[in-house]
Amino acid sequence: MLTGKKILLGVSGSIAAYKTAILVRLLVKAGADVKVLMTPAATHFVTPLTLATLSRHAVLSELATNDSWANHVMLGRWADVMLIAPLSCNTLAKMAGGHCDNLLMAVYLSAVCPVVVAPAMDEDMWHHAATRRNISTIAGYGHHIIPVAHGELASGLTGDGRMAEPEAILEWLSGFFTAKKSLEGKRALVTAGPTYEAIDPVRFIGNHSSGKMGIAIAAELRRQGAAVTLVLGPSSAEVPQGIHTIRVQSAAEMYAACHDVFPTTDIAVMSAAVADYTPVTMASQKIKKDSDRFSIELTRTKDILLSLGQQKKAGQFVVGFALETHDEKAYARKKLITKHADMIVLNSLNDQGAGFGHDTNKITIFDQQGNEYPFAVKSKTDVAADIVNTIIHLLHA
Repeated sequence: MLTGKKILLGVSGSIAAYKTAILVRLLVKAGADVKVLMTPAATHFVTPLTLATLSRHAVLSELATNDSWANHVMLGRWADVMLIAPLSCNTLAKMAGGHCDNLLMAVYLSAVCPVVVAPAMDEDMWHHAATRRNISTIAGYGHHIIPVAHGELASGLTGDGRMAEPEAILEWLSGFFTAKKSLEGKRALVTAGPTYEAIDPVRFIGNHSSGKMGIAIAAELRRQGAAVTLVLGPSSAEVPQGIHTIRVQSAAEMYAACHDVFPTTDIAVMSAAVADYTPVTMASQKIKKDSDRFSIELTRTKDILLSLGQQKKAGQFVVGFALETHDEKAYARKKLITKHADMIVLNSLNDQGAGFGHDTNKITIFDQQGNEYPFAVKSKTDVAADIVNTIIHLLHA
């Protein structure tokens, strides 16, 4: 089941830490090699000696003891998966913010393997807006969240926030390692973010795209086994590890990067908000405010989606995006045909929770067979899963 799998178990300060003794025993019994890391607070709930005995490895909780150093970089590279269970509200916040004040966080920030968390906290903490934001943030990093259970809590209340039972975590991990990756061996190209079209060395024409949707799609394609190249416009959003990223600024740079990668690509998802127009000339120096009026001559940028659609070969699958404000479905269907795409993802700015500046999105997908697939408002991570699952469905149809 888990024979030979290397699991790095991080234990944070929660009353649910007492369950880790059972969890370690189950993991070892299933054939896994388990190393345990603890935050200082966690050692008050379960002893390192107990977990060391069950895991058959020394338990680490400090970056250095006497003349010995815990090599957090090598620990982060050792594991097949890093499991943090229980994940306390405090450690969750540190993960979301990238804080590094203990060994567990140092190893987490060094980890190159998949990260799985099993949260544990009281109901009000679990439902707090800050916790929801932090969960959304780490999900955006590509981490996997094992759902909390509903039941009796340490406070005496009954509600959401209870850590999944050790048996459920074991089952989840077993499924994770045995799950078939539908896009294994496929190569994917994704564009994300805005483009900036320079007016002068200081100013540019741009838009409000954050790049989060495209990054989430790239992460989901990677999770499904594809080798992913992400062509990313100016964006501060985090890109999960394992995704080859080419950073660009302008529409012309994005066009060139896509055409370099596309010939060896199986799946292309053009989710970037590319500028339709760019200045004819860029001033070599900052333009001074010398008059009340100022005009810029613009010219059309090269249409990346159209050019890829026109040159695609048998076996290549091209996905476009349509962000519309009116007659949404008609424009999306027209774009599907005129751009020679295999699938169009429609975003309507009239839908609550969709468009720029949201951590959620609402989409409708159209394919060349005339099918329409509407979806409810979801997190961008879940929307990415819907998009990729639809691609997989159409590839295998």
